[in-house]
Amino acid sequence: MTNTPQTVGVLGGGTMGSGIAIVMAKAGQRTLLFDVKEENLQRGLDTVHGFFDVSVKKGKMTADEAEKIKANVTGTTRLADLAPCDVVVEAVFEDLQVKKDAFAQLDEIVSPQTLFHTNTSTLSVTGIASGSKLPGRVVGTHYCNPAPLMNLVEVADGRHTESWAHQATIEFLESIGKTTVVTQDRPGFIVNRFLIPWENSCITALENGLGTKESIDAAVKGALGHPMGPFELLDIVGMDIHQQVATRLYEQLREPRFYPPAMVDRMVAAGDLGRKTGRGFYDYDDTRLFGS
Repeated sequence: MTNTPQTVGVLGGGTMGSGIAIVMAKAGQRTLLFDVKEENLQRGLDTVHGFFDVSVKKGKMTADEAEKIKANVTGTTRLADLAPCDVVVEAVFEDLQVKKDAFAQLDEIVSPQTLFHTNTSTLSVTGIASGSKLPGRVVGTHYCNPAPLMNLVEVADGRHTESWAHQATIEFLESIGKTTVVTQDRPGFIVNRFLIPWENSCITALENGLGTKESIDAAVKGALGHPMGPFELLDIVGMDIHQQVATRLYEQLREPRFYPPAMVDRMVAAGDLGRKTGRGFYDYDDTRLFGS
């Protein structure tokens, strides 16, 4: 793996997929964003473009720079278009069979040397890799959310991940400006083992009237130094995603602290998922995931 631009495929136009596509485009990678549904793909591309439009408004880059970066990203609903990819990052729905099937299909499309990265945060990398005829090239790469704003990526090898794939993955992630930590192929890796129970405790504190959403967010940012409060973060992640991740970790670890509080179920049932629906803990006029 060299520092020259790679061709990177990103599977999934949702929160993580679009966030990872932003990361790749900003790093100068030729990026193909794939989703099976045209409407999901368009939403993902809108999120990518919107991120850079907001960056221009905030004075973080010029309009010309933003247009150049946006040109690095194209979208497709045809998996076959990923044939030239050097790296494919899977960020689809957190379902083992869906992820295995994606890699099985890609086996017939891309080069045997193409790296397969899975952005799973709750499923076994080994289990996902079993969908490929070449499980040695599959590596877990969990981008901390929101991916464009957080530098950390957790790297977890599956049981059959080969050393060349691990090393090439580390080199690639560092070449796009990410900081890596190596962890084991265990539910939640490092970050979500800590993050999910903490987010649950913040939600419970809100339910119990310990503070308002504003005061809890302000306390976390002001005293703990977090770049955003728990409710601001959850609105970007999506309450449906938090519910899925927390429930899967509870099912595997059977520790009550992972089980989502009742407020989570109520918000999901009401469709108050966060930024993407215009309302979560806060209300939003701009439903782009990284809008102003």
